[in-house]
Amino acid sequence: MTIPQRVPRRIAVVGGGIAGLAAAQRLVECASGDHLRLFEAGPRLGGVIETVHEQGFQVEASSDNFITTLPYGLELCRRLGLADQLVQTDPRYRQTYVVHRGRLHKLPEGFLMMAPTRLWPLALTPLLSPWGKFRAAMEYFLPPRRDEADESMAAFATRRLGRETFDRLVEPLVGAIYAGDVDRLSVKASLSRFRDMEREHGSLIRAMRRQMAARRRSHRKETQSGARYSLFVTLRGGLGTLVDAIAASLPAGCARLDAPVERIDRVEGGAWRVHAGGTEETFDALILAAPSHVAGQLLAPIDAELGQLLGRIDHTGTAIVSLGFDRSQIAHPMAGAGAVVGRIERSPILAVSFSSQKYPHRAPEGKTLLRIFAGGANAPEVAQMEDDRLAAVILAELRPLLGISGEPVYRRTARWPRIMPQYYVGHQELVGRIEDRVAGLPGLALAGNAYHGVGIPDCIHGGQRAAQRVLDESR
Repeated sequence: MTIPQRVPRRIAVVGGGIAGLAAAQRLVECASGDHLRLFEAGPRLGGVIETVHEQGFQVEASSDNFITTLPYGLELCRRLGLADQLVQTDPRYRQTYVVHRGRLHKLPEGFLMMAPTRLWPLALTPLLSPWGKFRAAMEYFLPPRRDEADESMAAFATRRLGRETFDRLVEPLVGAIYAGDVDRLSVKASLSRFRDMEREHGSLIRAMRRQMAARRRSHRKETQSGARYSLFVTLRGGLGTLVDAIAASLPAGCARLDAPVERIDRVEGGAWRVHAGGTEETFDALILAAPSHVAGQLLAPIDAELGQLLGRIDHTGTAIVSLGFDRSQIAHPMAGAGAVVGRIERSPILAVSFSSQKYPHRAPEGKTLLRIFAGGANAPEVAQMEDDRLAAVILAELRPLLGISGEPVYRRTARWPRIMPQYYVGHQELVGRIEDRVAGLPGLALAGNAYHGVGIPDCIHGGQRAAQRVLDESR
């Protein structure tokens, strides 16, 4: 009996960031007989991921590592043969600082985003007043909210831990990650595990203590099984190495750079015609891994409601200023990975990463590399400043914080306008409506940071899921 062969299909991926690259890599991995075309509007692949090597410094233009609690980044690195290049954070510098009244204070040990795992460090921290500490400890006894209604991160954290803990601990941590307005960001869409903790355990403190006890038991069992990764890892050659490895795994000539997609048409038989760079090609399936507002503009002529829904996902932008110094220019010991700055400080800075403390290979011997994040939803005008003005404003903030003398020996600025999606209250319901509309358009899938997570592993997983969706439809 002859087994019928699957007819190779033509598949287009629009967007050459990490989500689009992960989708393309998955398509090649699972269906090498298909014809693949990757359209990228810019001159290179990788989107916001770019590693620059200058004057002995290794500088990441955006994300400088990825989390290991989600497996997708690690798994992709292993499949691409990059496992031996994974580098863990320096164990001496896994502490985070919080800026409070113009000074750096260590985050209470065991405080994880929205909940303490240990009460004694919280009781001793100078970041909270006696009343603030008492109010936070009362979280253990507060009744849980068990309904499914969404609420903002601010409302959730204030309800559980009190306003002071929110302002001085939670908001600086969350604001630094999402560059957003925590009064509007959805706890269900962004940090749903804390909402789940409240429902399942009745208290964040109770949930964290139980989870930490379970981890200690698990760790004891695993100590003989080999080294475990730290919470965050990077690649020795920079995250651009991941982009290069994916690009090398794709068929020669499949990626078109400097090819912004101008229009997409739905043609007879359910195919997709893509107009880009003055040419047009027809495909059986299409993965849109462009920013959601770009995807919305492209899909609006085909499905006006889908285009409108995609356009409702707001975005904010940041500027990242990388500064290199002689270590002798900085008086502060910088015994940590970096510092976060809450909006109550009224600072132009969101966060400072002590980049070469986390990963020593990022700076030459005797030098230090700092990466400063500025702008976001609460100070969008800062990210738009001219380079020299922005550097001057940032240095004015850093000098008293870190005891910096003199001028930096290295400087580089990366700007990312309208790049960070804002998961406002109701985001999950909005994405559900988007996905319902996409389900009515066979051969179409969406990927990117606008839907189910903003981190590198989230985007990798989203791209892989999109690839699997169009592959499943062909079977």
